[in-house]
Amino acid sequence: MGQLYSEISDKLKQFIENQKLFFVGTATADSRVNISPKGMDSLRVLDKNRVVWLNVTGSGNETSAHTQENPRMTIMLTAFEGNPMILRLYGDAKVVHKNDREWEELFSLFSPIPGARQIFDLTVDLVQTSCGMAVPIYDYIEEREQLKNWAVKKGEEGLKEYWQEANQVSLDGKPTNIVSKNI
Repeated sequence: MGQLYSEISDKLKQFIENQKLFFVGTATADSRVNISPKGMDSLRVLDKNRVVWLNVTGSGNETSAHTQENPRMTIMLTAFEGNPMILRLYGDAKVVHKNDREWEELFSLFSPIPGARQIFDLTVDLVQTSCGMAVPIYDYIEEREQLKNWAVKKGEEGLKEYWQEANQVSLDGKPTNIVSKNI
């Protein structure tokens, strides 16, 4: 059944690295709760209490707006094959934009993904596992290429224009600072 840990063990790190999909949850005190699925080999475990993930351009930018106002973040991973397990990483995150000094060092941990716009750096203060026995088994087929292709077609200038048009505020009107920190 469920277990609580103060850090990411080697066994849990291996589980994280084997997953193709993870979910990110954030909210401010007065915003909608946002839960966002992530993939594209965009999550890295840096040490027993720190993970980073590369965020690519999408239709919204809720996670960025929320994290800048309230750094609480939960990352959830679940086994869709093999032994059942759900893993949650709780902690405080910060947004790293392209113009921030730590961008280059953190970005170098990932294969370049077209449309990359932010990196989230999560300090983990609680790790929770639970059984996951009710999660169905699914077969992984392949990564989707549509978002990468869209970003390549947009190009660097087109992405900046898109950020200005669609990524500057959350659903609740909270600023993301995407333009001021990345352009």
